[in-house]
Amino acid sequence: MHFPTGAVLNAAAIVVGSCIGLALHGRLPERIRTVVFQGLGLCVLVIGMQMALEASNGLHVAMSILVGGILGELGRLEDRLEAMGEAVKRLTRSSNAQFTEGLVSASLLFCVGAMAIVGSLDEGLRGDGTVLATKSLLDGVSSVALASTYGLGVAFSAVPVLLYQGGIALGASLVQDLVSPQLMAQMTGTGGVLIAGIGLSLLGVVRIRIASLLPALLVIVPLSLWPA
Repeated sequence: MHFPTGAVLNAAAIVVGSCIGLALHGRLPERIRTVVFQGLGLCVLVIGMQMALEASNGLHVAMSILVGGILGELGRLEDRLEAMGEAVKRLTRSSNAQFTEGLVSASLLFCVGAMAIVGSLDEGLRGDGTVLATKSLLDGVSSVALASTYGLGVAFSAVPVLLYQGGIALGASLVQDLVSPQLMAQMTGTGGVLIAGIGLSLLGVVRIRIASLLPALLVIVPLSLWPA
């Protein structure tokens, strides 16, 4: 069993990037922060679209999004995540009105995606942390822009990132025979749709309840394994 070094590095990069973003918050002109945030939103949107196109069966992805969304709303996932964010906000005694939004948005952005899954599996199975090291760099830069707008909540997203990626890496040996290339492509495509939704939300185009769509990442598994 390999120690999840990549997950720890990723979490540390988010904290460092967030600290830099918080330090720059009051010094950067509003127009610069706006254009940086818009640029990040565009990049996230494009990355999500690229990932979505990797799916081999678009119908399965669409079905997983629809069913996952219904399950998420029935379980009130969005509301529960926001409640957790508010609880953390109270514990830290933060007065930032965007604390919860920053925590939830950053957590989803950093956890949902092929690099998080593939990188964690790669480190857990082969001890290779190259993918997660690259992701750490990207997340660190992204957290600077996010924290400069949303504030301290972005730094706390390092906790779910560490637990999520570290858990996958430690448990990789248990799922080694279950994650086929086809299943990974379908999960990547589904995750790409969610990431594209985050990009639209960051750009202010539409407010999407991304957390309620997260069950789609589980729904896509049985759909992908279903005999053609």
